[in-house]
Parts: sequence; C-alpha cells; structure tokens
Amino acid sequence: MKEIELTVMNRDIDAVIEYLGRRAQIHFQNENDAYAAFGTEASRRVREKLDSLASAASLLDVPLPTEPFETSRFPSEADERLANTICSAVSALNNRVNELAAEKRKVEETLNEANAFANLNAPFSELDNLSYLTLRVGRLDVRRLDELKKNLSDRVQLIPLGSGDGRSGDSSEVRFLAASSRKGRFALDSELKKVDFTPIAVPEGFKGIPAELIAGLERKFKEASHEYDGIMNRGKLLREECAENLKSLTASYLMAAIGEDLKARLKTTKNVYLLSGWVPADAVKSLVDELEKLTGGRIAVRAWDPEELDSVKEGKEKVPVSLQHGAFVGGFKKVVFSYGAPLYGTVDPTPFVAIFFTILFGIMFGDLGQGLVLFLLGFLTEKRGPARLSSFRNFSVPLKAVGVSSMVMGFLNGEFFTNEKLLIGPTRALVSFLTGRPSQIDRILTIMPLAESGGSVTKLFYFFGFTIGVGILLNSIGLIVNMTNQFFLKRYEKAVFDKTGLAGIVLFWYAVFIAVRFTVSMIRPDYSFVFHWYDVAGLVIPIAAIFLGPAIWRLITSERPVFAEGAMVFFMEGFVEILETVSTYVSNTVSFLRVGAFALSHAVLAYIVFRFSEEVATVPAGPMLKALILVFGNLVIILLEGMIVAIQVVRLQYYEFFSKFFTETGVEFSPFRFNKVTER
Repeated sequence: MKEIELTVMNRDIDAVIEYLGRRAQIHFQNENDAYAAFGTEASRRVREKLDSLASAASLLDVPLPTEPFETSRFPSEADERLANTICSAVSALNNRVNELAAEKRKVEETLNEANAFANLNAPFSELDNLSYLTLRVGRLDVRRLDELKKNLSDRVQLIPLGSGDGRSGDSSEVRFLAASSRKGRFALDSELKKVDFTPIAVPEGFKGIPAELIAGLERKFKEASHEYDGIMNRGKLLREECAENLKSLTASYLMAAIGEDLKARLKTTKNVYLLSGWVPADAVKSLVDELEKLTGGRIAVRAWDPEELDSVKEGKEKVPVSLQHGAFVGGFKKVVFSYGAPLYGTVDPTPFVAIFFTILFGIMFGDLGQGLVLFLLGFLTEKRGPARLSSFRNFSVPLKAVGVSSMVMGFLNGEFFTNEKLLIGPTRALVSFLTGRPSQIDRILTIMPLAESGGSVTKLFYFFGFTIGVGILLNSIGLIVNMTNQFFLKRYEKAVFDKTGLAGIVLFWYAVFIAVRFTVSMIRPDYSFVFHWYDVAGLVIPIAAIFLGPAIWRLITSERPVFAEGAMVFFMEGFVEILETVSTYVSNTVSFLRVGAFALSHAVLAYIVFRFSEEVATVPAGPMLKALILVFGNLVIILLEGMIVAIQVVRLQYYEFFSKFFTETGVEFSPFRFNKVTER
C-alpha cells in the first residue's frame, strides 16, 4: 500500500472523482455513507432533484435504483432538462387526475342526491307549510339509525328516500324524510342533532325529480368517468415512456450525490481540491498516468510508503489491507473479514481458513448424494445463476468446496443419500484396482461402531484421535501465524515470551509429544511410557519463559524496575497466565472432538433414515412410503444438519484458530466506488 495525495484543479475535480469511483482503487480513510451528507448547496440541489424524481416515480409506480449503474455518468445539462420535463409532465398529470377525480366524485354525489328525492311526488314546499306537520329531509350514518328509531319511538315517521332502503352510494349513509307533529318538532330536532343528522336542502317548489334531469346527470357522470379513465390510461403510457429515463436519471443523480458528498469532505481552496488516500502499491503508477491523461497534466501527485508516515509508526493510523486470492481461497474471504481484518503486513489467514473449512465440513457431513446437492447449489448461487438467488452469491464458492469434500467423505463412508448399499460395488472396484487383487471391502471408512457394517468402538476411537490430530495441526498453525506476525510487527517480547509466541509453541508441542507417547504405550504392550528428565525440562523451560517473560524482557531492554507493578503482582499475574495457558491449550485441542461427534451424529441420522425406509418398504404401499421417507429424511439432513455443521466449523475457526493471532484487527481496504451494493 501507498498513501497518495492528489492536488486537482476545480475544473477537473468532477472528472477525477468519476474516474476514481469507476476505478475503485483509492481508500479514503474517513469515507462515510455517501448518501448521508448535504453539506453544500450543490449537494442540496442534487438531493432536491432526487426527491423530485422519486416523487414522479412514486406517482407512476416506477421502482428506482438505490445506487448508480455501472454505466452511469454525472448528469449533464441535457439530463437536467430531461428530468425537469419529466417531473413537470408527471406533476401536471397528477394535478389533472386529482381535478377529474374531484369532479367525478361531485357529479356522483349530485346524482345520488337526485335519486334520493325520486319518491317525493308532492311539492315539498306545500308539505313543509302544513300547520300540523314538521318535515326534515337529510342523511344520517346508518349505524345511528337504530338509535334514532329507538329514541323517537312512534312519535315520528321515518320515510326512506331513493330506491331500496334509501342508502346512498356510500353504504355507510341513509337518506330519509322525518315527519312529526308541530308540537314534536323540538324533540325531533333535538334527537336528530344527537345522532349528527345532516339536512339536505330542497329547492322551493320541488316536486320529485324529472327523468330528464336524472338522465342528464347520469350522462355527465359517464363523461366524467370516461375522462378520468382516459387520464389514467395516459398515466400508463407516460409510465412506459418515462420509466427507463427515470431510472437512468436517478442513477446519475445518485452518482452526483456521492461525488458532491465527497467534495464536501475534501480540503479545498478557491482553485484546487486536495484528495488523499491509500492505493495498492502496484496500481499507483497506472492510476497516476491515467489521471494525468484525464486532466491534461493539470494534477500534482505525492506518494509515501507506510513506513514513512509518522501516523502509521505511532499507531495513530492503520494501513488498510487488500488481500488478493484465487477463486477458491477468495470465496472464504468473508469468513475472515466477518471476524476482523488482519493487520497490514501480517500473515494472511484466508488460505488456511479455506482449506480447513472445506476439510472439517466434509468430515462432519459425509454423504456423496447430499454433497452433490451442495455442489449444485454452489453453481446455482454463482454470478450467472438465477437472479432470485443473487443474495447468496458470496456462498457460491464455499458451497462448491464443501460439496466436493462431502462427496469425497461420503464415498469413503459408502453413503449416497443415506443409502449404504449403492456404493458397495464402486468401492470394491476401486480397492481392487488400487491393490491389484479382488476385494470384499464394502466401505473404506467406517464411523458407525456396528459389527454388521464392519465398524467397532476401536475404529471409532481411532477416528476421534484423527480429529484431535486435525485440531493440533490447526492450533499449531495459529500459533505459528501469531509468532510470525509479532516478528513482522517488531513486537519481539510477544513473539518469544507470550503464551501464543515461541514459548507457547514449545510448551504445546512438547505436551502433545508426551501425550502421543502415553497413548502409544496404551496401544502397544511392548512400549511403556516413562517420564524422563528431559520431559521435565521440555515443560518447565517454556513455562518459565511465559511466567518470567515480562521481567526477562525488561532486563534485556534495560527497563527498570524489573517488576513494573511490584513482585507480588508480577507473580500473581504469572501464575494466572500459566493456568490460563494450560486450560486454553487443553480446551482448544479437546474441542475438536466435536468434529468426530458431529460426523458420528450424521452417520447415525443417515442410518436411521435408511433403515426406516427399508423397513416400511415391505408394507402395503411400501415403495411410495420408502421414497417419501428418503426424500424427507435427506431434506432434513441437508437443511438442518448442514446448517449446524457450518456453524460448528465457523466456531472452530473463530475460537480455536483466530483467537491465537487476532488479538488486534486492522482495516479492510474499502476503495471509493459508486456501486457499493454490487461490490464483490
């Protein structure tokens, strides 16, 4: 990595930012969410334009992108004119839609009111002037009608208006004529007021509704409906015409928003902008050459190695880490970075993660058919797979890898979709080919401790011993990686005297050496385990180095006092450190027994599914039941146990491997780019 500083003229800044965003090779140390800032007037104008486009798209029901397209460019003056034209057209259309909707609603209400008076045959003014009657015409919420009838009892006559029960187009209202005696008019008005009665004004001399008037209103309503439908169809056409332009314009203005936000955070003067960030060392020359061509030489560039920067040497700034891998190892990069980024200049653990993740998963999930399913899922989730699986793209390579390892382990186990018989022939043929003589071996590796399948408890213990061996290997690699990292970082005390440094490695390996000798003595009668003097030295010397390490280092570097916190505190901390070291190494190693345990549980579950399917095959409809059990059983194993095994493998990587050297995390190289979602 190199830190570069670019001095760019104001006239060139947009072109430079666009180039850097497409090239995606510069990491700005304090880059934030590009859509969050509105620090300048230009930023606010861009945001207002985005809001206008979003409003237009919402009215036309057009889905918009959330980030720029790969082909997007900063918006030009022509783009701005097109955006204004589209937004104006959509706004005018929306206003017209609202106007026609209101007019249609008004005509409909008038028509409903007219229909409501169709049952009035006498002039209303004459009825209203009768000395012994009080008439009220209006409408009421239908839910209050029963309440009104109960309160008025038989003192008032309620006459429905219009057809049917007098309800309007709005089914929640009912229209009626209320008639009572003159003496009861105050009670009538009082009760009507309680139930929110709304009077309807009737013209003087009104007598029913002429058929011509109702017909005219109906024609007007049809015309309003037709015009409303027409404007809605115009909206559909406008949507088809503008959808792609709305998307591309939004993508361009999103790109502009990112650029304006970056400019708002840059150091600037009246004439120039200053950009600084980290670039991969092998990309600096080509990047600078392209920028000089782009700006016509109007750019100044300075570059520094990390070792030249005081902020890096003092630990105030971390150099971002960019790891380059092939397809297989790169597929497991997310596993590493989900835990943390390695420090710049340290060992890249991704290759070890890729190898051990694949091996451990295969050991615990051995079935040729089920592994084939995972392998095929890896192809379905790759970049060229179905779009609906795009969110699983990062799992494509790991699925292929664990699929292959599961298939290999499944062939060794002799299992194909839990079936224990299908692979007997191929297994015998392979063994015969390798040995050069006929073989009766049904399976190469047997985990189940059943005599009928060639297994035994002894073989099972051997298998568990193998998983412990894998754990010892992975723990050892973690310790070596940590020691190497500490030397690279010039932290020599931790590299030599720490429990995960050289002293810890010697202690761990010698303890394993003693454990292996003891185990051999239990297996072979001709060998007896004897604890020699050199065993004492092999354990005591590294323990003493861990215990006394801080004091020894202070002596070597002439730091005083030797016991920084006092002798009592020093010895207490040293004692606790030794206990923690021993318990950690034991637990980290024994933890790999879970690999054998889950391999056994997988074999047991497969055995149950297969045997159960074989038993039901003899009953009526047996073949169908057998097929259902096999399909359902394998589906459960693939989904449920596959998930559990994946979690266990990740756990082993995190706690038994990463914990050895991931004591401090670095910063992942995150280059400035416009298309963040599509970043791979």
